[in-house]
Amino acid sequence: MNTKDVIYELRTKSGLSQDELAAKVFVTRQAVSRWETGETVPNTETLKLLSKLFNVSINTLLGAPQKLICQCCGMPLEDEMIGKNADGSLNESYCKWCYADGTYTYSDMDTLIEVAVPHMVNENFSEEQARAYMKQTLPQLDYWKRYEELGDNGEFEAFKKQLIEEINALHIEGMPEVKSLNALVGAFVNLAYPLPSGVSAKFLDDSTTYLGTQLEPLFGGERCFGVLANMDFILISTYEAQGANPELVLYKKR
Repeated sequence: MNTKDVIYELRTKSGLSQDELAAKVFVTRQAVSRWETGETVPNTETLKLLSKLFNVSINTLLGAPQKLICQCCGMPLEDEMIGKNADGSLNESYCKWCYADGTYTYSDMDTLIEVAVPHMVNENFSEEQARAYMKQTLPQLDYWKRYEELGDNGEFEAFKKQLIEEINALHIEGMPEVKSLNALVGAFVNLAYPLPSGVSAKFLDDSTTYLGTQLEPLFGGERCFGVLANMDFILISTYEAQGANPELVLYKKR
């Protein structure tokens, strides 16, 4: 689609009139009308406002002239997978798993490869091929080329280490020691837990990236432990395959 069609579709899907959209991005109704007829396109600053308002990339607003890929892991980027800056705007260089709320979540290529490879393997792409592909691809991406400039001097790794120590100090019966935490997007791990009142509740935000892991229980069985955390809380649960029949073990504010 062209920019005029994209803006019209986003506006109407959001239930906004041209006047209402104009007020939200600080332009006149006539400006919105000219965008939607294709007479003009928004300037750079207005594109940023539209991107944040509709939660889509500027690339999408311009009709997707580029094929975006994450400059940390190499994943193709669709709008719903794009990471966010600290101010909530989309950062079109990274996915949610590699960049969350202005923070880079990986400081080591080998760790990223270990996390990514199991998700890449299929009947046509072996583990060996996936690993070789990642080792070849990552050094060519902007984040790893500029790591000395973009890195945070180990601050995020120190935060993860602190979280791991706090989680292990809880001594949850049957749960093995947590050794690493990886970035997990809320939409993929936001389970609904049954509460004593009889209702079920979700504790996460689908659009937020958390730190977490899945662990096999020490004493066997079909249920896994799920660990999720961020700066505000620690959540531990158990569930069956594919997150079925989840049970909340602990929710602790930090």
